[in-house]
Amino acid sequence: MHWLDDVHSAVAWANSLKTHLFKFRHLSYLVLLAVMVTLTGGLILFLVDPNIKSLQDGIWSAWVTLTHVGFGDVVPVSFLGRLLTAGLIFLGVVFFSLFMALVSIALIGRNMDALDQKTVVSHDGKDRILDELARLHQRMDALEELLF
Repeated sequence: MHWLDDVHSAVAWANSLKTHLFKFRHLSYLVLLAVMVTLTGGLILFLVDPNIKSLQDGIWSAWVTLTHVGFGDVVPVSFLGRLLTAGLIFLGVVFFSLFMALVSIALIGRNMDALDQKTVVSHDGKDRILDELARLHQRMDALEELLF
């Protein structure tokens, strides 16, 4: 079953990515900040908007707004409620961007770990950069000889 092997590989890759991603403390800070903004925004929405009838509705509205789902079942009608919702929309974009940046860092970091494992001789960062520059210089010299 070839497709079953692919599924198993995909699940193993996702688990290793999850493990690598949760090594970053910044992710837990981002999640904590998002939860605090959701709870605070929901409380403020409940206090300032007459259309938000309960604290749970305020928190739900803040969460739906931050995640950009926008169900429309609980909608602020006051100026302050809409202004706060606009701020929550902006923060949702910021949180999503930061989350994607952390995922990118995790993926790039995994690739750098694989690259480091492939290097036979261990160099510090400067030596690796100088070696790469020397290699590029040799390639440019070879290309110049071919062109001229």
